[in-house]
Amino acid sequence: MSWTAPAYRAYEHRLVKALPPEQMPAHIGVILDGHRRFARAEGLEDYTASYRSGMAKLREFLGWCRQLQVPAVTAWVLSTDNLRRPPEELEPYFEVLVSLLDDLPRLARRLDCSVRVIGSLDLLPADLAATAKQAEANCLPGSWHFNLALGYGGRQEIVDACRSLVADLVSEGVPPATLPEKIDAAALSAHLYAADLPDPDLLIRTSGEARLSGFLLWQSAYAECAFVDPYWPAFRRVDFLRALRDFARSERRFGR
Repeated sequence: MSWTAPAYRAYEHRLVKALPPEQMPAHIGVILDGHRRFARAEGLEDYTASYRSGMAKLREFLGWCRQLQVPAVTAWVLSTDNLRRPPEELEPYFEVLVSLLDDLPRLARRLDCSVRVIGSLDLLPADLAATAKQAEANCLPGSWHFNLALGYGGRQEIVDACRSLVADLVSEGVPPATLPEKIDAAALSAHLYAADLPDPDLLIRTSGEARLSGFLLWQSAYAECAFVDPYWPAFRRVDFLRALRDFARSERRFGR
């Protein structure tokens, strides 16, 4: 396959040159799907090697985003639904996630990005949750934003936003009878996990699955979606650039 490398590099260069800067997404969401199927397809003895490859790919992907000056990225690495899987599948993945989180402050410094961990950390094993909180605390502010969705569920985020909004309104002394009048889309949006960032323009899911599974459920209302065939560990820069090219060509309607 090495003989194809120069051709791929030339093709990637053409794709990059053809990307109009004014039509690049301001926020990209990505669903890292297909680790287990990748392991089976590659004949790996267990899933651990695939998980490690997937987290290495995430580091690489963030480097691509920095090179292209993408202002914000949200990567979904663990859903609340994933937590129902058997322990023999979850425990190796938790170990790989801990390694990623331990490395996150160094990675953030190298890439000059701010880091936020979003999700229901209280549902995670105590050591994983503690590592996530410590990693976020150890990351310095950067010139762009990276959200790591860990123990994340889109419905739960909306529930949490509703609870937070109502709690704030009650603490402000809003009478119960007038609470409904204070609850609207703008108020709810302001209580989402990453309310300071724009809604994602582009959502990418690997492994050929054509669904979002609740990822950024509220924020994705008007996002363009790219469902690509490669499993996440096999996702290539050329696949990413093609998704960006298709996004730039799209006519965004925002529900109209």
